[in-house]
Amino acid sequence: MEVADRLAWMFGMRMQFMESLNKKVPGSYPACPVEISEKESQQILREMTLRGVEELFEALQHLKNWKTHRTDLSDEFDREEFLEEFVDSLNYFLSVLIMAGVDDKELFKAYVDKHNKILKRIS
Repeated sequence: MEVADRLAWMFGMRMQFMESLNKKVPGSYPACPVEISEKESQQILREMTLRGVEELFEALQHLKNWKTHRTDLSDEFDREEFLEEFVDSLNYFLSVLIMAGVDDKELFKAYVDKHNKILKRIS
């Protein structure tokens, strides 16, 4: 499966989750896409983004040896838990993109454009 197809699949799974949750708990997500210029929409997008950041912080809690001055290094690392928290974060960020009306193709193009831009900085 091509990378772009996998990205489309991830977007589709997240949309499926959002729709399922809305059926079970009405109002969990707004109708998509939201009108980004509206204050309430921006508040929703901000809140969802902050939830994603919170999940990233949970993932970071699994990294024990990041302090440069630490000498008592830990062998403890739960890769599965780390990855699960990272995926939780990604799910929130995908929800934000979906609510903002961004699809997999637009994200992929923006990613490639940014990649090329940062490569130019180092060449």
